[in-house]
Amino acid sequence: MTAGGPALLSGTELAARIRAGLAAEVASAGRLRPGLAVVVAGDDPASAVYVSMKEKACAKVGIAGTVVRLGGDAAASDVIGAVRSLNEDPSVDGILCQLPLPAHVSEGDVARAIDPGKDVDGLHPENVGRLWRGEDGLFPCTPLGIMALLEEHRIRLEGARVLVIGRSDIVGKPVAALMLRANATVTLAHSRSADLRGLCRESDVVVAAAGRPGLVTGDFLKPGAVVVDVGITRTPAGLAGDVDFPSAARTAGAITPVPGGVGPLTIAFLLSNTLRAWRNHIS
Repeated sequence: MTAGGPALLSGTELAARIRAGLAAEVASAGRLRPGLAVVVAGDDPASAVYVSMKEKACAKVGIAGTVVRLGGDAAASDVIGAVRSLNEDPSVDGILCQLPLPAHVSEGDVARAIDPGKDVDGLHPENVGRLWRGEDGLFPCTPLGIMALLEEHRIRLEGARVLVIGRSDIVGKPVAALMLRANATVTLAHSRSADLRGLCRESDVVVAAAGRPGLVTGDFLKPGAVVVDVGITRTPAGLAGDVDFPSAARTAGAITPVPGGVGPLTIAFLLSNTLRAWRNHIS
């Protein structure tokens, strides 16, 4: 902890450097542009915002972005059919399906339909298996961003006690797997975990990814703990994370802001995964 409070783990500058490096790589490749396709089913307003952000990010680094829009009443077979068509398209290196999908469409079935080599969200069972086996593959973007952010700020994970709050397939589980790769001792907590406060108080690093605004307060934390807030929820007072920042900042040694912490790195690593898939396809 600094004299004026905790170290602020901002991801904005790191994300900008990652994007600049990717843009330089694409520019040096000449006419061989990587391609990212996003499948959207339905008209969720938040999804529309996220897709627009991804389109703009692709354009800035030279990735050819394509959006396949399907109505909310599209059958599951239509969504899977769109994915399979993109699997066969040589101009497409990366594919993702924007979540949430309509209730009648299984996220698992769609994830399994994506070519693992184009699965830039890292949700295909083959990539999930590679992650947990310690092998190479395409892994979820937010966890990759978290690990890069901690490395950027020289947060030591080897031997550290890490608590991950949230067990989603897109954040909680994969970040736990990456922490294990970094030789941390990892506890994965969730909505049914007993004594969450006690678990937090024992932890050197807390990753809050439960989607519950203000869940973690300062009295949950071990003095000097590193706090990574993945949550972002729109409330009447504005955007809120899973961590109550004012109280947590009085105890933490380092903490991410919301917004501006992990968020910028999620899109940066989506672009990075797309270029990784592209390199594999052109090699």
